[in-house]
Amino acid sequence: MSAPPPHRDGAPAALAWLGHPATVAALVLLVANDHLLKAAFPGLVTGKLSDVAGLLLAPPLVAVLLTLVASRLPARVAVALGLGLVAAGFTAVKSIGYAAAGASALWSAVSGPSLVRADRTDLLALPALALAWWVWSRARREPVRRRSARLVRLLVLLPAATLAVAATSPVHHPDAVRAAVLDERLAAGVGHGYADKVFDSVPTWRVSDDAGATWRDPTRGEAEALTGAKGPVAGAVSRGCSTATPTRCYRPVPGRLAVEQSDDAGRSWRPAWGATEAQRAVLRRQYPDPGPRGERIATQELTVRDTGDGRHVVLVANGRDGFAVRRPDGSWERLGFVGTEAAGGYPFAGRPPAFGRSTPADRGDDPLLSLLLGLTLAGSVLAVSGVRAGLRAGTSRLRPTCLAALGVTAWALLAVVWSGALLFAEAGVVALLAVLLGVLLLSVRAPAEPSGRWTLEVLLAAALALALAALPLVGWLYGRPAHTGTALLIAVAATVPGLLLGWRAARLVTAPAHPVDPPWPAAPAGPPR
Repeated sequence: MSAPPPHRDGAPAALAWLGHPATVAALVLLVANDHLLKAAFPGLVTGKLSDVAGLLLAPPLVAVLLTLVASRLPARVAVALGLGLVAAGFTAVKSIGYAAAGASALWSAVSGPSLVRADRTDLLALPALALAWWVWSRARREPVRRRSARLVRLLVLLPAATLAVAATSPVHHPDAVRAAVLDERLAAGVGHGYADKVFDSVPTWRVSDDAGATWRDPTRGEAEALTGAKGPVAGAVSRGCSTATPTRCYRPVPGRLAVEQSDDAGRSWRPAWGATEAQRAVLRRQYPDPGPRGERIATQELTVRDTGDGRHVVLVANGRDGFAVRRPDGSWERLGFVGTEAAGGYPFAGRPPAFGRSTPADRGDDPLLSLLLGLTLAGSVLAVSGVRAGLRAGTSRLRPTCLAALGVTAWALLAVVWSGALLFAEAGVVALLAVLLGVLLLSVRAPAEPSGRWTLEVLLAAALALALAALPLVGWLYGRPAHTGTALLIAVAATVPGLLLGWRAARLVTAPAHPVDPPWPAAPAGPPR
C-alpha cells in the first residue's frame, strides 16, 4: 500500500499517532510503572520500563504540540522534530550532569519535587524511538479528520500524556531507620524512601565516638559489621536497657513520635520524650511525603549505651524526623540527620523544626491550598445566592429539591474526605468544592434586571464568607489548629453566615407578575381526542 499524500495540516496525522493503541499502552505503562510498579518492585527492570514507555509517548506528544502551535506544519516535519528533539533531550539529560540538574529544576517547578539522574545506562532505551517511528508509519494511514474524534484526543489524551510525561516518580527522602551500638560507639542508619515505604535494605551508617556529640563515616570494618547487623523484627517493639542500671529501660511508642521509660525493668512504663499528636500533625505538613497518615513520622528503633560513669545515652531513630538523643545528663535533643550528605536538599537543612511551630514558608503548597479553598467557599456563596434569586424570579434551571439533594451529597462527600478515607484528602476537598461550584454556576440564570442593592449584598456575603473562612485556614498554616480536618470543618462552618446573608438577599428580587419560562420543559400534550 502506498503512503498517503502529504498534507499541509499535520495535526490529523499527529493526533492519530498519539491515539494509536501502542502509544496509549505506553501512556498506561508509564503511569502504572512510575506510581505502582517501582514502589512494589524496585530495581533495574522497572527503572528502564519508564524510559522505554516515555520514549514511545514523548515523540507523538511533541508532534501534536508543535502542530497546535504551527497549524500549517507538515506532518513529516512535525514527526521528524518530535523524534529528533526527544532523542537529543534524552541523550543530553542522561549523559550530562548539568542537563540532569536543569531537568530536575524544570520538572520540580511543573510537578513538584522531582529528581532526574544522569545515568548513561538509560541510553540503552533509545531504540524505543525506532518503535515509536514504526507506530507513526502505521498511524499516518488513518489521520484523524472527524471533529469529534479530534476533540476527544485533544481533551483527553493530550492532557493525560502531558501529565504522564511531566509527573516523575516521587523523590526518595532520607529516613532514620536504625539505631545501634557497635564497640561502645553509637551508630545511626539512614535509609531512603517515599510515602510509607523505605527501600534501602542496607542503610547508610554514621558513627559517633563521643556519645552523639559528633559523627563520622564508619571504617571499612565497622561498615561490614553494621551491614550484617539485623534490625528489629517486623511488628515487634525494640527495647533497650542500661547495663549499669538494669532497671532503667526505654521503648518506642508504636505509631507515634515518642519514647517511654521504665524504672522497674519493664513492669510499668511512663512517657520519657516525644511529640503530642497535634505537634505530629503539624510535622506531617512540614515534611515532604510522610505517608498517607504520617506513618514515617514515628519512632522506629532505639538503643542504649552506657558512658562508663554510671550514666547512659539513648539514640532514637524517628523516620523522617531524623534522630534524637538522650544526653548523659538526662536532657533530650533532636539531631535531625546526623550527616549532611543524607540530608541533602531536605527541608530545614536536615535539622528538625521545633515541635508545633510552623510558618507558611515551610508548609509547601499549603498556602496555595488555603487560598483555593477560601476562594471556592466564597464562590459557593455567589452560586447559592444566584440560585436563590433565580428561583424567586422564576429563571433558575434548578429546582429546590435538586438543590437540597446537591447540598446533602456535598456534605456527605465532605464528611468522607474529612475523615481521611481518601489518599489525598486536601486535594479531594478542593476538587469536590470546585465541581459543586461549577454545577451550581451552570444552573444559575440570574434575574433579568438584578437590583444594585441585591448585587451589593451578595458581594458582601461572599466577602464575609472569605474573611471568616480565612481565619482558621491562616491559623492552620501557623499550626493552630494543628489538624487539617479541624481547620477544614471550621472553614466550611464559617461560610454559613455568608450563605444566609446571600440567601436573604433574594428578598430584593421581584417575583414575576406573570408566568415566565418554566425551569423544566413542560411535558408534551397528549394526542387530541
